[in-house]
This record gives sequence, C-alpha cells and structure tokens, in this order.
Amino acid sequence: MHRRHFSGARNKFDLNDRVQVRIVRKRLKVSDKQLASLVRTAGNSIAAVSKEAHFKRRLSLPERQASSAEVIQETEIASEALS
Repeated sequence: MHRRHFSGARNKFDLNDRVQVRIVRKRLKVSDKQLASLVRTAGNSIAAVSKEAHFKRRLSLPERQASSAEVIQETEIASEALS
C-alpha cells in the first residue's frame, strides 16, 4: 500500500491541491471563485480563510426588518393581552 506524501504545513491552504480545495469548499459552502477570492483576501491560512468566509457571510445576510404594519399589529395584540 502506497501512502500519499504530504508536503506543507497542516494549517496552510494550497489552491493546487484539488482534494483540499474540494474539502474546504464543501465545509465553507462557497464556490471556486469565492474560495479564490477569500484566499487572496485572507492569505493561505485555513483559519484566516474560514474566518473571512464567515465574516463575509454575516455581511451578506440581511436582517429581517419588520414592517410598520407588523409592529402596529404586535403592539395592539400586546395591549389587548394586558387589558
């Protein structure tokens, strides 16, 4: 049985390693382009790439804003419950 020789640091990311790219993409749920952009931005540290991916995901997810009608309706329900 032949084992694959590992070269490189365990915490460094190598875009030329197809297996590593596939695993990191699945784990972070990003596309090839997004992963390449993350590596350019954060560097080749897996921890830094992961942190950057989570940071960008938080920025891109809009928080749900309640409409004024929903706020008024919830206020009326609450006031009726107190009566």
